[in-house]
Amino acid sequence: MAVLPILRWPDPRLSQACAPAEPGPALEALASDMLATMYHAEGRGLAAPQVGHMVRLFVMDTLWKEAPAAPQVFVNPEILWMAEERVEGPEGCLSIPGARPLVARAPEIRLRWTSLFGAEQEALLTGIDAICAQHEIDHLDGIVTLDRLSPAARDEALREMET
Repeated sequence: MAVLPILRWPDPRLSQACAPAEPGPALEALASDMLATMYHAEGRGLAAPQVGHMVRLFVMDTLWKEAPAAPQVFVNPEILWMAEERVEGPEGCLSIPGARPLVARAPEIRLRWTSLFGAEQEALLTGIDAICAQHEIDHLDGIVTLDRLSPAARDEALREMET
């Protein structure tokens, strides 16, 4: 497992939608490297475009800081349903270090994805898992947290961003 460099905003690749990912040994190696990178950077999620790979893949482990590691890998994820309710909370991003703007997200989503080995998966995600998955899927669609903010909140987040 290698620790990969994380792209920082405003790298143009962070604003591009990703192509479907193809399961196989190369994707397995990328997912392994992404998990190593996420843990090294002390993040809870990481999307492939954040490390320069423009495919629909993200990794996540939302509670590893408080509990034993439980890494998850999502290939070609798709949100099937989301709650109408929105909760607002601070949201960090490894590509926008230092900024933690308030972002409104659905507290529950139904997600479908493929495993690294091609098996179809589906689950109801709640709380931090739902919020993190929405954040990472935004990356796969070329959306960063800054795109979800008002102009004033965006300016504040940019001031908070570590240089």
